[in-house]
Amino acid sequence: MSPTATRPFMLALGTASLLAASAVAPTAVAAPAESRPSVVLDWYDTTARTIAAAGAPTQVTNSRTWAVTWLAGARAGREVPTGVDRGDYQDAALASAVHRSLVALVPTRTEQLDAAFRRTLDGIPDGPAEDRGVAAGEREARSVLASRKGDGLDPASVDAPFTVPPAAPGVWQPTPPAYAPATQYGNRVARPFVLAAPDQFRLGPPPALDSRRYRSDLAEVRAYGAADSTRRTAHQTETANFWYGSSLTLYTEPLRVALSRSAGSVEERAKLVALFHIASVDTQIATSDSKYAYLRWRPVTAIRTGAIDSDPDWTPLHNTPAHPDYPSGHNTFAGAAEEILSALTGPRTAPFELTSPTAPGVIREYTDWHRLTAENVDARILSGIHTRSADESGVALGKKVAAYVLRVSGRLLR
Repeated sequence: MSPTATRPFMLALGTASLLAASAVAPTAVAAPAESRPSVVLDWYDTTARTIAAAGAPTQVTNSRTWAVTWLAGARAGREVPTGVDRGDYQDAALASAVHRSLVALVPTRTEQLDAAFRRTLDGIPDGPAEDRGVAAGEREARSVLASRKGDGLDPASVDAPFTVPPAAPGVWQPTPPAYAPATQYGNRVARPFVLAAPDQFRLGPPPALDSRRYRSDLAEVRAYGAADSTRRTAHQTETANFWYGSSLTLYTEPLRVALSRSAGSVEERAKLVALFHIASVDTQIATSDSKYAYLRWRPVTAIRTGAIDSDPDWTPLHNTPAHPDYPSGHNTFAGAAEEILSALTGPRTAPFELTSPTAPGVIREYTDWHRLTAENVDARILSGIHTRSADESGVALGKKVAAYVLRVSGRLLR
């Protein structure tokens, strides 16, 4: 079944589930007017700029920076002392926690972060609320940073060396054109934020190579994901290009949209950011666990060397990332993001626009979080780099991890 044919079916299922969920889950609404600029949004944007300018080369490390920073911010504002202004205290606590954490994790941006912190404090009246909030933020930043020391999410640990097994049907091998060494192998032994172990939600095995499902999956990628495909439409090519980049980058704006429309307190909004990225980190760890447990080869390897009527010249639309097919990391990220955003802000929101650095000039409009997931599923097939079973299993894994993060969030936020 083609991506074009399956999309209406998938979106119909998504629409039904969204309508059912909307009966019990709130829809994100515009935040109330504020008497001064939103400290939450200011520090969200500061975090995004900091990571974009000087972040790590590994996505999960940058997700960890977000998670550590905003977990400290959420904790800092959870208990407001008596006798001080609640808003002033929470603004100071959040800014202090995020500032202190980012300076520790991205020290090359200290000058810019110090300037941003001074601007925030200039907007808060001097006095006990500001002083005690700053102290609380620094205290929580130190605590969270200490708790995550040596968690195995630094770039060297994430991309630990991997010995490629001998070539065999179904077994992952480095892929053209670079035939680069495997990446993200070290994620599988990193320390999660909340999962009991990286394999807590390990997927069952991928479809057998001789199964009808796998043959169908591979035929779909072969037809729609080839660089010279005559079946893929212009809109489908646009979808593949739009979602080709980093998931962390692509979801920074949707999370900001949800944050800007939340009517929650400073603490509640900080919690949204923290749980989103905690779920992202743990999902990426769980993804690598399943990837390297099964070592399923990529479509380009299967089509060139192992499929019936193999085609040694077949080339995907986009270069294949250097790690196994099953499950799709883009889709585990998307599944986790959808689960957190739907649970904490409602499944639908007013229309918002997104752009993508890998699709210049393209603007897409969305009104629900599920559509982002559905497009990610199709995009990786249309790029020629994942099978549908890898994509759909990825969504399921991401949702399971995120649901677990939500269930145990109380112990994270104390």
